[in-house]
Amino acid sequence: MKIVLNGEVHDVSARTLDAVLVEIGFDGLLATAVNGDFVPQLERKTRVLKDHDRVEVLAPMQGG
Repeated sequence: MKIVLNGEVHDVSARTLDAVLVEIGFDGLLATAVNGDFVPQLERKTRVLKDHDRVEVLAPMQGG
């Protein structure tokens, strides 16, 4: 299935948001959205993605 992740097209075999994040190599504290809708961490394992979904992943920045 093809998804758009942070503006780039990716071909993935995983079907849930959580599995896609693992497949692509994301880990740690993240904020996620699918098609503009925020997806909390606890819902990622059950959020099924569809072909051409737009996924945004943001990692918090530290600094001061």
